[in-house]
Amino acid sequence: MSNILVVGGAGYIGSHVAKELIKAGHQAIVFDNLITSRKENVVAGADFIFGDVRNPADIGGAMKQSIDAVVYLAALKAAGESMIIPEKYAVNNIGGAINLLNAMAENDVKKIIFSSTAAVYGEPQYLPINEKHPTNPINFYGFTKLEIERILKWYDKLKDIRFAALRYFNAVGYDVEGIVNSLEQQPNNLLPLVMEAVIGKRPYVELFGDDYDTPDGTCIRDYIHVSDLASAHLLALGYLEKYDASFTANLGTANGLSVKEIINSVKKISGVDFAVKLSPRRPGDAPKLLANSQLAFDLLGWKAQYSDLETIIKTTLRAYGISK
Repeated sequence: MSNILVVGGAGYIGSHVAKELIKAGHQAIVFDNLITSRKENVVAGADFIFGDVRNPADIGGAMKQSIDAVVYLAALKAAGESMIIPEKYAVNNIGGAINLLNAMAENDVKKIIFSSTAAVYGEPQYLPINEKHPTNPINFYGFTKLEIERILKWYDKLKDIRFAALRYFNAVGYDVEGIVNSLEQQPNNLLPLVMEAVIGKRPYVELFGDDYDTPDGTCIRDYIHVSDLASAHLLALGYLEKYDASFTANLGTANGLSVKEIINSVKKISGVDFAVKLSPRRPGDAPKLLANSQLAFDLLGWKAQYSDLETIIKTTLRAYGISK
């Protein structure tokens, strides 16, 4: 059993990762400032430390708990907001990562699993995107994640801190076992917004453009179930322990789903015919994004098991109190 510090472990993805770690016999120590998460999301069996990565004393104190490895998920992720308030993202995402790595170096903690993103790639030059694809973020959020990856490479070289940088595509769904149902606060992604329309929390779902060069005119994305993401973190921890070597890998399915497919499937499965409002395209939305995750399979033996559309929708509906 290892002591794993899950930074951001009271958030949507973090709570699922903490659950997977505990299920595998590890001790999860959740470190979170609860700004975009909830104390109720700390899974049973996990310890909790209230703190903020922006405060070196907070993260330094947490690192005194005989930590064997870190999972770093504490980041602001609203791409649009990052273009308006970049300083907020620089301090939280990049500054927080530096504080964390410095605390790891000071306390001789040598393994970190980093929550990165497909946003590091920017506009796709080919599909599906593999790890050799050029990195050219089109928003400041993506830049912060790419910058942290670069910093991790230097700490690997200079401080022997081994890392797994996992580049998520679109995280969706909820715990397939129904144990973790940690709703996001102030969601920005498609499926939570659709769910809020289903339960009547918002009057309509906004559809940004229906004239893209795709079969139904709406953007196509690679949606990966959060339970599949959680399992990848556990496998990445095992890889770092076994091989003592850093790596960067995509996590996706290569099976694209369009915005209309998501909306129509939710309507069908939920039985709720919510309103959809057509709005102009958003700047920077690529028509299609798909992941090549062969490297994750080759290194970790990982592949998505729960990322079919029906499982994604049904587990999300259950989290929102609708059983199907």
